[in-house]
Amino acid sequence: MLKDWRTQLVIIFFSGFILLFIVAPIAGLLLRTSPAEYATTIQDREVISSIGLTLFASMGATIIFGILSVPLAYILARKNFPLKGLINGIIDVPVVIPHSAAGIALLGVISRGTWVGQAGEAAGISFVGGVAGIVVAMAFVSLPFAINAARDGFAAVPEKLEKAALNLGASPQRVFFSISLPLAKRSVISGLVMMWARGLSEFGAVIIIAYHPMITPILIWERFTSFGLSYARPVAAIFILVCLAIFITMRVLSGKRYHVRN
Repeated sequence: MLKDWRTQLVIIFFSGFILLFIVAPIAGLLLRTSPAEYATTIQDREVISSIGLTLFASMGATIIFGILSVPLAYILARKNFPLKGLINGIIDVPVVIPHSAAGIALLGVISRGTWVGQAGEAAGISFVGGVAGIVVAMAFVSLPFAINAARDGFAAVPEKLEKAALNLGASPQRVFFSISLPLAKRSVISGLVMMWARGLSEFGAVIIIAYHPMITPILIWERFTSFGLSYARPVAAIFILVCLAIFITMRVLSGKRYHVRN
């Protein structure tokens, strides 16, 4: 009994330490920012514009690339084929490589001298120094979160349900949209939320492709390097509060839908 008590105490201690390690820096940043600094920063048009752009670009990256990745996640969960392990490894590459290197790599594909860049220019889309480039950079570094979560969600769906529906005459498309996707929905949504959240925080890849228009992580960096901590901290605090509010709201809503369904 004594050993169990000591084990629980150790678990509680280390759990508390990890939570404190996460919460303390954020709480310290928020508390050190005065109400006057919050009020002044909220009225700063450059800050508000950068936050709006960051939210828009990350959401665009999630909607376009995240949704397009769902079929790939399903294939990886259900099919066995040569080089499947290699493809799973390739998906995780953006998480492993430095994001500044990712930005340079992307430039080799979307810069004005490439066929993608030229096609974009012909269509009126500018990747380098444009919102489209920001969207691409955010999508590149955050896409693994959506794919991996959706793949795990589809893998958890009982395959016998899909086979039973196929045996009853349902088409593969109908099985996917009526059985596979609804049952894996929570994981898919969770992955999309994580992709969106990761895109919000991207800095390295974006600054290589599009310093301007300026997203909030770059604005924070610019104010820190140009004016110091006192100018960067309020912007960081406001951005963290906005991200936390939206992220918690999305998590609660997705959790409620799942709970009601079950």
